[in-house]
Amino acid sequence: MLPQHLLKKLIRTALAEDIGAGDVTTAAALRGDETGCARATAKEELVVAGIDVFGEVFLMHDPALKFTRRLGDGEKAGKGDLLAEVSGRLASILTAERVALNLLQRMCGIATLTRRYVERVEGTRAKILDTRKTAPGLRFLDKYAVRAGGGCNHRFALYDGILIKDNHILAAGGIAPAVRRVRARIPHTLKIEVEVKNLPELEEALAAGADAIMLDNMDIAGMAAAVKRAGGKVPLEASGNMTLERVREAAETGVDLISVGALTHSAPAADISLNLVQTEDRPQ
Repeated sequence: MLPQHLLKKLIRTALAEDIGAGDVTTAAALRGDETGCARATAKEELVVAGIDVFGEVFLMHDPALKFTRRLGDGEKAGKGDLLAEVSGRLASILTAERVALNLLQRMCGIATLTRRYVERVEGTRAKILDTRKTAPGLRFLDKYAVRAGGGCNHRFALYDGILIKDNHILAAGGIAPAVRRVRARIPHTLKIEVEVKNLPELEEALAAGADAIMLDNMDIAGMAAAVKRAGGKVPLEASGNMTLERVREAAETGVDLISVGALTHSAPAADISLNLVQTEDRPQ
């Protein structure tokens, strides 16, 4: 479920940014009382995500509009498939459409790319994870879209998970002192993940008592060796340069998790159109 207070705040801000003092084009071109229907249609194959976010934009702008979902989040849509319909006052539809489409296209793009990664590693133990490389202010939508695509979420933010990265290790004076200090200061409910770049660092992290280990930018041979050395003692996460071409090979090394920053920072927006299909009262 999406946090409704965050969603409504985001939509209010986005609408205010786009509309400002008013939609001058719509106000000048229409009388204001025209009514009709618009349909959101997939112009390419995609995985749906954010369909109710799309609808909420219209309803927050004009509660008198009617929104009808035709496909749900996580469902696949083919080219030409109907995703949703919005009906009512045309001026309201035209004013809110860009914000609604921007959010829907971004979320569907993320879900679609995520599904490709998930399908690429089918039959292995590896789960596909997102990262914190999200658009500021849109993280809760980006991560929701990853779940709609069949992926899993890494920590949401800095406050809900320990990940000791290379700069933490350098600042703390090494893996062992970093883990020791963190362990002494956090509640027992938090696990400690440590980023390593090679097998000697993996050995240090295991000896320090890391609960999980991230293999950062290791080659395939290094990942396989790390899996063998860890022997299932802790979960191993592969990260760095995880392309669609490389992810299957990485998964076959036996790692438990594969994090892919591209899911949220490089997913192309899905191609979706919103077109009027009828007007009950055409402007004169």
